[in-house]
Amino acid sequence: MRGFVVGTLLAAAVLASACSAEPEAPPVVVPGAPGEPARTLPADEASSAMPANRHNDADVSYAQRMIMHHQQAIRMGELAPARAAREDVKGLAARITATQAPEITSMTAWLRQRGLEVPGEHAGHHGSHAELGPMPGMATEEQLAALAAATGPEFDRMFLQLMTAHHEGAITMATEVLGAGSDVFVEEMATDVIASQSDEVTRMRSMAG
Repeated sequence: MRGFVVGTLLAAAVLASACSAEPEAPPVVVPGAPGEPARTLPADEASSAMPANRHNDADVSYAQRMIMHHQQAIRMGELAPARAAREDVKGLAARITATQAPEITSMTAWLRQRGLEVPGEHAGHHGSHAELGPMPGMATEEQLAALAAATGPEFDRMFLQLMTAHHEGAITMATEVLGAGSDVFVEEMATDVIASQSDEVTRMRSMAG
């Protein structure tokens, strides 16, 4: 009887130990720097291999300036429903707004997470793009005023002209940060900008005839 009890206790101890042991953590994919492949590492090594902060000044400048760049594109796009004559122009403007508004949200969150300045968020700071330096493709205030005053076919013509130049400027900015930045998220965002806006440039040129 004593041997049975001891055996039962040992079995229970083994079972309890097996139940309390934590399952082996799955491997973790650690992204590489731009142009470098990702690595798959054991979980206990991944935390030390994952950099806490990979961004540099080029990444920060890109996010801050592209927020302002996107905001102007949305400002132009919001004029289209009431002023454009063509349905395809209205549809393009809606697509631009639907694409770029979430990108602004993502870039804003990226800056906040790093304690970095978000254009236009400080009290008394109105986010003038002049404060962030010149940005390629940006329309002047005079051009924006002329667009806001135009209607019908004239609006369509001006919108396509200004937005094509605006997109080409964004593509230039995104291409530059791919060569100068170091943050994986910014690299992904810039790659998406190049892909989506290149397609839209092709479309706008076709629409403009």
